[in-house]
Amino acid sequence: MNDTVDKLVVFLAKRDGIDKLVKTFQYVSKLVNWHVEAAHPDIAQRFKQWEVASGLSRKAFRTGRFLTGFNALRRNPGSTPTFKFLAVLANGGEMVYFFFDHFLWLSRIGTLDAKLAKRMSFISAFGESFGYIFFIVADFIIIRDGIRAERKLLASSEEDSKEVKGNIRKIRADRVMRFMAIAANVADLIIGVAEIEPNPFCNHAVTLGISGLVSAWAGWYRNWPS
Repeated sequence: MNDTVDKLVVFLAKRDGIDKLVKTFQYVSKLVNWHVEAAHPDIAQRFKQWEVASGLSRKAFRTGRFLTGFNALRRNPGSTPTFKFLAVLANGGEMVYFFFDHFLWLSRIGTLDAKLAKRMSFISAFGESFGYIFFIVADFIIIRDGIRAERKLLASSEEDSKEVKGNIRKIRADRVMRFMAIAANVADLIIGVAEIEPNPFCNHAVTLGISGLVSAWAGWYRNWPS
């Protein structure tokens, strides 16, 4: 019990940890609002306000987050030309997303002209979706390479050695994290598409709610202290 509490404290001390918790509040309230809207409009309105407040607080908390893209490219630009190219496109899209998200937040709270909100939302969502596509491609390539490396280790004459077993465990653990990242990015891509090109499927409250929770909980899993 104490170990879980300690991990929760560490998790919530991270910017991403707080973001995933508030994101959970945001999309749970969206689903509750949809579920009770017809029968209990007063309760639905309360959850709608919680959803909006959570979304705005996440935007405020992400102030300056676009700089992490520069740091990611500086520290780990990629081991091959292909990965460098994918990293530039993925992080570039994410930087556009976080940068214009500042203006979206300011227009939503009334500091800037409210008419800017729609345009800023479109640009931010487009950058987000563009970046996530390349993050997903990069993760699939790494998973493929990891499967090939694991097969070679399993086929080696030293497959029972501690070193080989340790390498296999690392590959499998990394694969789980990559799949969590893909799940989160696909979910966020659906949310981005709902903003770029509204359609009945992506814009449905259930689709958005489930996508938001998948993204939040996959991120929660990835950021939880080991």
